[in-house]
Amino acid sequence: MAIASMTGFARQDSAPQVHAQTDGNAEWPAWAWEAKSVNNRGLDLRCRLPAGFERLEVEVRRRAQAAFSRGSLQIALTIDRSQRARRFRINRDWIDALVAERARLGDRVAGGPLQFEALMAIRGVVEEEDEAGPADDTAALDAALLADAEAAMRRLAEARAEEGAHLEQALRGQLTEIEQLVAKAGALAGTQPAAIRGRLGDLVASLLVDKPDMPADRLAHEVALLAAKADIREELDRLAGHVAAARGLLDAGGAIGRRLDFLCQEFNREANTLCAKSADLALTETGLGLKAVIDQMREQVQNVE
Repeated sequence: MAIASMTGFARQDSAPQVHAQTDGNAEWPAWAWEAKSVNNRGLDLRCRLPAGFERLEVEVRRRAQAAFSRGSLQIALTIDRSQRARRFRINRDWIDALVAERARLGDRVAGGPLQFEALMAIRGVVEEEDEAGPADDTAALDAALLADAEAAMRRLAEARAEEGAHLEQALRGQLTEIEQLVAKAGALAGTQPAAIRGRLGDLVASLLVDKPDMPADRLAHEVALLAAKADIREELDRLAGHVAAARGLLDAGGAIGRRLDFLCQEFNREANTLCAKSADLALTETGLGLKAVIDQMREQVQNVE
């Protein structure tokens, strides 16, 4: 199973045949679904549905939660009524009520009889017909809308998978670079003893100046502690183990973003310790190179699902 990115965009327009009249009276509008996502610690889903279509939100959310495990997702539906013949009706009851009220008021209000143009301009006299058809037609429309919503989600998943393939390639390259730097640090570790002896000699001299009466066994103990702290073999072994673990996760695929992020923290911890223990300039530079690659890797990992 490949890894997926959390970044992607997809659009699904309604197919032309969907707009055919279903009963001779009701005609479906055109629509478009857009699905986009960016990285997020968990799954944050927002639906934007036009008025009258809020009924779809529960099912859209259910399908999105089944398709994605992480990311900040926004799924939006746009209804296009521009290609649909608009139908209007005259509210004759409202006109009769207005005319009757005008007659009742008589001379108490200025102006003559109500004119047709004035009547048509009054809110509620001209009404757009409800586009909803019979119950069975509404169910068919919802099914078509949800089918296209799911198609948009599939396209989004494909876009995220394509981006994930690029991420995986970059991550594998960074792991190879980390492995090479660890090997270089291992080779440089052979120069540590001479540098450590020099540092220990200076430290022992400093201790004897500060505490000339320090017992010999205590001095030997301090020297042994300093020598142990300068040993970087344990850090190198852990770094090599983290490289193997990260490759194993990439091979397994799936939603591995959180575990890769944890591994990056562990990589960084060992690189910091290696730099702190370094007694050699070349080894310090190698440790800093490790930290730079690990930071780049962590930036990439932040976008892995």
